[in-house]
Amino acid sequence: MSESTISSTVPSTGRVLSLKLDSTALSKRARELKRAIWKHRWFYLLLVPPLTYYLIFRYIPIYNAQIAFKDYRPLLGVEGSSWIGFQNFQTFINSIYFGELMANTVIFSTAKLVFGMPIAIVLAIAIYESRFTVFRSLVQTATYLPHFLSWVIMFGVLLALLSPDSGLVNEAIKALGGQPISFLFAPEWFRQVVISSDIWKDTGWSTIVYLAALLAISPDLYEAAAVDGASRLQRIWHISLPGILPVVVLITLLRLGNILDAGFQQIFVLYSVPVYSVGDIIDTWVYRSGVLDFQFSLATAVGLFKGVIGLLLILTANRVAKRIAQQSFF
Repeated sequence: MSESTISSTVPSTGRVLSLKLDSTALSKRARELKRAIWKHRWFYLLLVPPLTYYLIFRYIPIYNAQIAFKDYRPLLGVEGSSWIGFQNFQTFINSIYFGELMANTVIFSTAKLVFGMPIAIVLAIAIYESRFTVFRSLVQTATYLPHFLSWVIMFGVLLALLSPDSGLVNEAIKALGGQPISFLFAPEWFRQVVISSDIWKDTGWSTIVYLAALLAISPDLYEAAAVDGASRLQRIWHISLPGILPVVVLITLLRLGNILDAGFQQIFVLYSVPVYSVGDIIDTWVYRSGVLDFQFSLATAVGLFKGVIGLLLILTANRVAKRIAQQSFF
């Protein structure tokens, strides 16, 4: 009786039994997850400040990005302003300065990446390979100290060095019989000043990341290579550089995502009307046309434009890095 009853009732209740088993497994996994979260609660607590920052200042403002597609009027508000579609994007792209702005922005960003990253890597390796602890600490401190100076202070330093009247560089040029050069106001020299000053200011700080990656490499690899007769240059080439390659790829991908951010603060402090043709970038143009002229919709549209371009560059670079260097961001 019981056997026949079971055989007749199990097919009709099998779905219910499976659902009960699934709910039991899910509740078990939920309890395990709660225990894991409680076990690592202090690590999750450390995530609260950065997540709160990004939520308040990054994600919530995305709602107001709709003004890029509107004729935004502050008195009418975001919801009350009328839709105009892609007109703000067309205004930016059809501007007579669009090509010049894009060229200047890409040139500055690419040059800072191409020249700044190798210098930072070489400096990090040099500091890591140095056997003199005091000298290594002194060099590291001296190189990353400019990072903490604002661009306003750096502008004063550059004036003291490059001023055509009393700058140290021009004084040396005049002492050698040459003519003083107006580095900050001459279009043919302005880009070099911007790129070199950015490398001077931030290279030391960038070496910290590469130095940390070098310190993460197992010393046993260097010892084994030394036993096998490898020279110091060979150890650098075959151990140090491959060891920091994932970090280099990661930083390159992040920098490519911000390729249209050429450094607003630096350019804004250093540039002037005579060098607009070679120094004006997207952000400075947006500041003048979008903010000073109260064209907030235009400024937002340009921001979205930069974001889309940055996203496409990250996806493309990630795929290329995954195929060539077997390293990727995701």
